[in-house]
Amino acid sequence: MDWADLIGRVASSGDREAFRRLFEHFAPRIKGLMQKAGCSSDEAEEIAQGALIAVWRKAGQFDPATSGAAAWIFTIARNLRIDLFRSRARANRLRGVSELTDAPDPAEPADAVVSRVQDAARITLAIARLSAEQSMVVRLSFIEERPHPEIAGLLGIPLGTVKSRIRLAMNRLRDILDEEA
Repeated sequence: MDWADLIGRVASSGDREAFRRLFEHFAPRIKGLMQKAGCSSDEAEEIAQGALIAVWRKAGQFDPATSGAAAWIFTIARNLRIDLFRSRARANRLRGVSELTDAPDPAEPADAVVSRVQDAARITLAIARLSAEQSMVVRLSFIEERPHPEIAGLLGIPLGTVKSRIRLAMNRLRDILDEEA
C-alpha cells in the first residue's frame, strides 16, 4: 500500500476512501503502541483518533521527501501522547501545590527559606532572558528532568544541538546571574 499516495489524495481532494484506508490501518497500530507506552485503553483510543484527525487536517503538510508516511503519522501520535502526559503532570503538580500548607518547615530556618525563594526568583528571571530555544532546553532538561535524547526527539533537533544549546544556555545563565550579584 502506498501510504504517501493516500495522504496525497486526502490533501488534494479530501478523498474519504483514502482516509478510511489510512484510518483502518493506522488507528489500531497507534492504539497498541500507545498502550505499550503506558496509556490506558481510552487514552490510547483518544490519541489514535486525534492523530488521524490531524492527518486529515494536515495532509497538505506531509512531505514524502522528508519522511515516510508511517513515520509522519506515528510522530503525530507520539506528540499527542507527550502532550497528554505533560498535561497530566501539570495537573498533578497543581494538585500537589494546592495541597501544600502555607506553613514553612519548622526544621528549616526562616532565612534559609527566604534565601531559597529569592534564588528561585533570580533563576526564573534569568531563564526568561534566554533565547526561546535555550530556555526550552533548560526547562526540559533541568525542570522536567528529561534526558537529552528525549529532548532531541521532542524538539525534532539533533542530540548535539540539544547539548550545545544547554551548554550555551548555562554559560549565559552564569553571566546573567553574575551581572546581578
